[in-house]
Amino acid sequence: MNKRKTVATISALLALGLGASACGGGGSSDNSNSGGTGKADAAINGVANPTSKKGGTVTAEISNAPDSLDPGNTYYGWVQNFSRLYARTLMTFKPVPGKANLQVVPDLATGPGTGSADAKTWTYHIRKGVKFQDGTEITSKDVKYAIERSNFAPEALSNGPTYFKTYLDADGGYKGPYKDKSPDGLKSIETPDASTIVFHLSKPFADMNYLATFSQTAPVEQKLDKGASYQQAIQSSGPYKFSSFNESTGATFVRNPEWDPKSDPIRKAQPDKIVLKYNVNQTTIDEHLINDDTTVDIQGTGVASKTQPKLLVNPKEKAQTDNPYAGAEQFLALDNKVKPFDNVNCRIAVQYATDKAGMVDAVGGSVKGVPATTVIPPTVAGYNKFDLYPSAGNKGDVAKAKQYLAKCGKPNGFSTTLTARSDRPDEVQAATQLQESLKKVGITANIKTFPSGKYFTDFAGVPDWVHKNNAGMMMMAWGADWPTGYGYLDQISDGRAIKPSGGTNLEELNDPAINAEFDKAIATVDNTARNAEWGKIDQMIMKQGSIVPLFYKKNLLYRPTSAANVQVTAAYLGMYDYTTLTSTK
Repeated sequence: MNKRKTVATISALLALGLGASACGGGGSSDNSNSGGTGKADAAINGVANPTSKKGGTVTAEISNAPDSLDPGNTYYGWVQNFSRLYARTLMTFKPVPGKANLQVVPDLATGPGTGSADAKTWTYHIRKGVKFQDGTEITSKDVKYAIERSNFAPEALSNGPTYFKTYLDADGGYKGPYKDKSPDGLKSIETPDASTIVFHLSKPFADMNYLATFSQTAPVEQKLDKGASYQQAIQSSGPYKFSSFNESTGATFVRNPEWDPKSDPIRKAQPDKIVLKYNVNQTTIDEHLINDDTTVDIQGTGVASKTQPKLLVNPKEKAQTDNPYAGAEQFLALDNKVKPFDNVNCRIAVQYATDKAGMVDAVGGSVKGVPATTVIPPTVAGYNKFDLYPSAGNKGDVAKAKQYLAKCGKPNGFSTTLTARSDRPDEVQAATQLQESLKKVGITANIKTFPSGKYFTDFAGVPDWVHKNNAGMMMMAWGADWPTGYGYLDQISDGRAIKPSGGTNLEELNDPAINAEFDKAIATVDNTARNAEWGKIDQMIMKQGSIVPLFYKKNLLYRPTSAANVQVTAAYLGMYDYTTLTSTK
């Protein structure tokens, strides 16, 4: 999450996005293959199996179910990506392979938002003639209503992020569209005409065009909104509409006849039909992919660990894999409110004691990740390579660790609790390996595991529980809400993100200097200067020692031979871009 820009400068810079090197896209089955099928990593910087053919069915499977397919009630990265097929947002990420897919481009809007010089007022113009599936023309009021319902009605829609609420209702006076029946609604969003929407923010936010990519800006017809049950009858604004939906088994999508490709520069909409299946065992999904019985594992986090060797030892199967960075990181949070981690030297001792190379080996080797030395991952704007706590081969430095243990008054080590998520085997394995490396310097880490669904609401994300249970160490994995330094760092290291429950700043880092630097960075309108600020904040966080970067995560993805127009999108955590994906079946 980041923020930046100035009037004309803001629009111009965000139109250019991150600049991007990129690689072309698309092509047809008659053209040369820019990525090629049957070649490992073909979809990372190119398009694997390109085709211009329309028709066919994309079958997508997932091992669980999403929080919701309602664009206004989700925080899942794959739903943000997938929902673009039926929900158009103000802005989106460019559907091309390579680093260029980090570029923010207009979708429902006619162009990037125009920001005031102080980055507090943002104006967007909406394309005229775009319709919902019922034929009703989409207006600025539909976008405003979508934001009101998704951010200000937690009694019905509680799953999504609340950035809009933070910046549009600082005093908390607006009660949401289900309770506030006034005709003006949220006064900080104005709709002077049917195609104009103006956001009046309470403080500078130069990342507004990134925030405008969130599915919460997808329009909703107020007369058809049913709160939490809206996902059972979502009105499409994209090329596909729901033909069936079941909360337990999934959904089927068919073409939306009201979608006009002339108004949509983003989507090719090649398949005739998309079938989404929930709650399929992960190893079964892997088998379906290898046997070409399904098109994609929609969660986009890669095959199961037990499937991995089967793909890597067989050249034919390996040629159908892509192994991109996930835009995410596994790290260790050290709570500086839990003794002895209230002493920075004890935290630095853990930095040096950690064998990151051994941890990568423990979770499956280089296809699962590479040792990390920064908080910001390499695929996020603002990344700057550095290492404040170096060790030979990233295996840890026992002598240095003991030196800092002596400095913090614990020369013989200490005992603490290390938490991890029980249903994430790689995380538990990483915690176990960490436990072994810490023993070498006299630190005893007693592992306690908890289910993912309650990890933040009942355990690691609850400071009171952490303090009472001496949980000084907590395993954590994090991916950017959007691929900028702010989108990555804010919720895990800004002191104002600390919450009594459900928080993700697990280390309880609340450094006034870092908080102030966040405010400075988010108000910086120049793109280059803003990215430099994120790198500076990263170093400030690392000097505090409260976050121990473990490894930059990678996904081992498999593309069946029938999957076409396959390309990885770094903007959505290294999964495939679902707006381009099609099938030759």
